[in-house]
Amino acid sequence: MTKLAIVALCGVAALAQPKLKVHISVDMEGIAGVVSTDQLGPGSFEYERFRGFMTREANGAVMGALAAGATEVVVADAHGNAENLLIEVFPAEKVRLVRGFPRHLGMMGGIDETFDAAIFIGYHASTSNTHGVRAHTFSSAQLTRVALNGTEVTEGAWNAAIAGHFGVPVVFASGDEAAIAEIRKGIGPIDAFVTKKSLSFHSAENVMPAVSTARIEAGVKAALGRLSTFKAYRLSAPVTVEISFKHYRPVELLGYLKQFERITSHTIRFTAKDMVEASDMETFITSYQIGLEP
Repeated sequence: MTKLAIVALCGVAALAQPKLKVHISVDMEGIAGVVSTDQLGPGSFEYERFRGFMTREANGAVMGALAAGATEVVVADAHGNAENLLIEVFPAEKVRLVRGFPRHLGMMGGIDETFDAAIFIGYHASTSNTHGVRAHTFSSAQLTRVALNGTEVTEGAWNAAIAGHFGVPVVFASGDEAAIAEIRKGIGPIDAFVTKKSLSFHSAENVMPAVSTARIEAGVKAALGRLSTFKAYRLSAPVTVEISFKHYRPVELLGYLKQFERITSHTIRFTAKDMVEASDMETFITSYQIGLEP
């Protein structure tokens, strides 16, 4: 075979390579070893070490996706100020990193209809769960309940519904056992790895970080290997959203606006045309502070 023919065949093979675009949303509370604020924010004495562990688990998911044939991977830093993941650790080719809050689509920043699969790393249980390490929904300081179309949801189910709006299935998640159970109950069977067993809100029996990273990599590769067996989690539109606050004042103020209905002293309800609009409304409600300068 001539060199020209070989080059031509390689070109055809490259063109025939199937696209596999993967979105990875990364939180921190569900990372192996994380149990309290000592690991979760800048200035805490273990934060710098644990952002490294968070990055390694996220990169494990990236490597699993690439091993499964992913042609493009977008990683969304979705914890705290969304500036936790160490950008230099990820492979430079085929990977892009979404950083910073607030942003369109929140924890799912960067996702759209061009993606084939979504993955959740380091997720935690909801604020109403009696188990789960650092269990909360969007804001541990502000919220006590979030519901979609009358059903209480976790961050996992909410984010799966955003992915589902674009026709993208969630195929894999990692976090403590309470988080994984809640996600599966909400959106159906997905592959997962349990990073720790909750002993209390601030205590857990953890696997070692190296084990967690390796198991996440293997789990993501396996899940993407049977991508066709997963279905997107789609909600019927319009979407009715209920948000319950710890304090009455934001509910009272939101109730002055015609878009919101104050259904209890601590709960507002609104209707969004779809999950994209619902997400933008939730981001505004939980992020806007008039006293902050840009």
